[in-house]
Amino acid sequence: MTEPLRFLAHELADLEGRDLLRRPPSIEEAARHGLINLCSNDYLGFSSLPLPETTSGVRGGAGASPLVVGAWPAHLEAERALSGWLKYPGLLLFTSGYAANVGTLSALVGPEDLVLSDRLNHASIIDGCRLSGATVRVVPHLDTKAAAAILETEGHRYRRRLVATESYFSMDGDGPDLAELRRLTLQHDAVLYVDEAHAIGVFGPEGRGRCAASGIVPDVLIGTLGKALGLHGAFVAGSSDLRLWLWNRARSLVFSTGTSPAIAASVPDRVERVRAASGGRERLEAMARSVRGALGIATAEKALEAGPIIPWVVGTPAAALEKAARLRAEGILVSAIRPPTVPEGTARLRVTVSAGLSDEQIATAVSVLHRLH
Repeated sequence: MTEPLRFLAHELADLEGRDLLRRPPSIEEAARHGLINLCSNDYLGFSSLPLPETTSGVRGGAGASPLVVGAWPAHLEAERALSGWLKYPGLLLFTSGYAANVGTLSALVGPEDLVLSDRLNHASIIDGCRLSGATVRVVPHLDTKAAAAILETEGHRYRRRLVATESYFSMDGDGPDLAELRRLTLQHDAVLYVDEAHAIGVFGPEGRGRCAASGIVPDVLIGTLGKALGLHGAFVAGSSDLRLWLWNRARSLVFSTGTSPAIAASVPDRVERVRAASGGRERLEAMARSVRGALGIATAEKALEAGPIIPWVVGTPAAALEKAARLRAEGILVSAIRPPTVPEGTARLRVTVSAGLSDEQIATAVSVLHRLH
C-alpha cells in the first residue's frame, strides 16, 4: 500500500471495531454447503435460467456508449418488449438501477428546483438528488401529509417540483399510498418519480408493479432487470420526450458503455415469463405470509403482506451479525443489514423469499426462523 493511503488501515479497523466491516461473501461457498438462500432479490427464481436461444450469435458487448455507436437491434427489441408490457410510450435501458436513478434525477432537476424525497429512499435516489443541486426536503417515511404541507407552503417558490419515492421499499417491505401521491403531484404541478425496482414482476396485473396495481401512471418509473426478471441492468419508463431528454442529458448513460446486447436480447423472453408467472406470484405470496407468521411480523398495509421482503429488525450491528451466523449454522443464508444501509438502531436480517425455492426449503426455513426468533 502506498504511503498516501495509509489511512485506509485505520478506517478499516474502525469499521471492524463497530461491527460494520463488510467482506465479499462467496455465493459458491453457500451453494456448496447447501444453504437455503433467503437474501436474494431473485423473486421469481428466473436468475438461474440459462439465456434463451434468441441470444445465440448476439454480441456480448455494446462496444461504447449508446450515443457513440447507437442502439443495437437487441436494445430496441428489449425496450419495445418492456414498454409494451408496462404500457409506457418511452423507455430507455440503463446499465444498473443506480445509474438509472442518478442519471435521471440529475437530468430532470437542478438548482432552481425542489425535490421531496422519502427518508428511506435508496442510496441511488439520494445520490441523484445530491448531484442535481436541487433543494431537497427529506420527508418522514411514507408521510403523505408532510409531503402535502411542503408542497403547499414551499412549492410555489421553485421552477419545478419533483416527489421521489420507492413503491416497495427494499429494506422495509412497505410502500406509500401511490394514489394519494399522484393526487398531490397533479394538484401541485409536480413530477411523480417512482422507483419500482422491487415491485416489478411481483405486484400488479401481469407483474407490472404497484403503480399499475394502484391504477396510477407516474411521470417517471424506474425498473430493474436484475430482480424479478433475473437478468442485469435497468430501465426508465415515461413519455417519449422523457426518453429523448435522457438520451441527451443523463450522464450515467451518455458516459457509460451500453447494456450488453446479449442481455438485452434475453429481455423479451423474460418479459413473457414474468407476465405469465401468476402461479409464481401466488407461491411468493404464500411463502411471504408463512415467513411473516414465523417471525411475528405484520405490515401496516395489508396488500404488502404478500411482498417478498420481510425485515427482522434486531437493533445493533452485533446482534444482526450474531443472528446471521446462527441462521447460517442452521443452513439458512440471510444477510445482516447494518448502518449506513439502514438507520442507526435498526440493524436487521433482511429475509426475502423466492418462488424458485422448493416447498421443502421454505418449510425448513420457516421452522428455523420460528425457533430462533
